[in-house]
Amino acid sequence: CNVSLLTAQKKAYKEGEWLNYRVHYGFITAGYAVLEVNDTQLHGRDVYHVKGEGRTIGISKWFFNVEDYYQSYIDKADEVPLRFIRKIDEGGYTKDIQIDFDHLTGKALVHNKKHNTIDNLPFPEDAQDMVSSLYYLRNNLDVGQLKDGDEILMNMFFDKENYKFKLKFLGREFIKTKFGKVACLVFRPYVQSGRVFKEKESLTVWISDDDNKIPLLIKADLAVGSLKATLTEFKGLKHSFKIVVD
Repeated sequence: CNVSLLTAQKKAYKEGEWLNYRVHYGFITAGYAVLEVNDTQLHGRDVYHVKGEGRTIGISKWFFNVEDYYQSYIDKADEVPLRFIRKIDEGGYTKDIQIDFDHLTGKALVHNKKHNTIDNLPFPEDAQDMVSSLYYLRNNLDVGQLKDGDEILMNMFFDKENYKFKLKFLGREFIKTKFGKVACLVFRPYVQSGRVFKEKESLTVWISDDDNKIPLLIKADLAVGSLKATLTEFKGLKHSFKIVVD
């Protein structure tokens, strides 16, 4: 990571946090996505069990049915993933993978349940998974030091490979939400290289500029138009949610 932008911060989330998103093309609702955090134990260690779910609804299912499930077990003390689960069905394209991280040996046990294969692969010491990276950055990114154009680099282990994840800070702005006007930090996340992520996929994320640092809006500019995920409900936030009053 770009350590100049990472520092010990006030913790941004806690057990019980629940975020619900409406996924839509313009006014047309295509589906929903949910992120929730629970307490549990794994291998005798206290962990946050983060579950993410996304699925299409209504007429969208007839065009392109999506059922995605992600799970990450994050060690509370060290803020590193111990287990990552990715079970997806996107228009018939399926994956069912469980990754167990051994941070003593630096090896990840990758169990591909679809193809019934197991690989033991090396990963960098500070690597995060797809889900844990969001929660790590929420806790550790020093937003007070951010300047427009700053880039944060992070090692990410994804499926069977190590990637360099890059997050670019675009600036600060206010957006209108169903809860009121909210101050936001705007980021452009992408991976520098690889087959899974491509820089030309324009993804922008608006994060609440408060102690929670929750994603409020995610926008993906695609060839067929702009797909958005908008926060519609939340509960269990660790800190008060700041609404700007004109």
